[in-house]
Amino acid sequence: MSITWSDNIPIYRQLRDRVVAMILDGILKQGDALPSVRQVAADFQINPLTVSKAYQELVDEQLVEKRRGLGMYVSDGAQAALLTSEREQFLQQEWPPLYARLKRMGIDLKTLLSHAEKNGESA
Repeated sequence: MSITWSDNIPIYRQLRDRVVAMILDGILKQGDALPSVRQVAADFQINPLTVSKAYQELVDEQLVEKRRGLGMYVSDGAQAALLTSEREQFLQQEWPPLYARLKRMGIDLKTLLSHAEKNGESA
């Protein structure tokens, strides 16, 4: 498995975001074990401390729990909590400039939905 890291964002943050996306997409479900720090470090050829830092952020956010001697597991309710926080972040930070741009270009909701349906995207 290969991944291209962005130079603009710390790798630990990109790794954290990747795990968050996997939880949101249902690839990782509550109770699922995360790959070990050593395994992730070897797979992506990154420093184990980088992986540990990403995992620690997930623990701090209560999305993942440490089980002594067993590893890291997705917490109960992690997906629901993420959906709530990600939706709020989108509506507060990403939507306003996107809406302003759509308005400047004269694109309304009907046009967006029509385009999505025409291109086989689900609304």
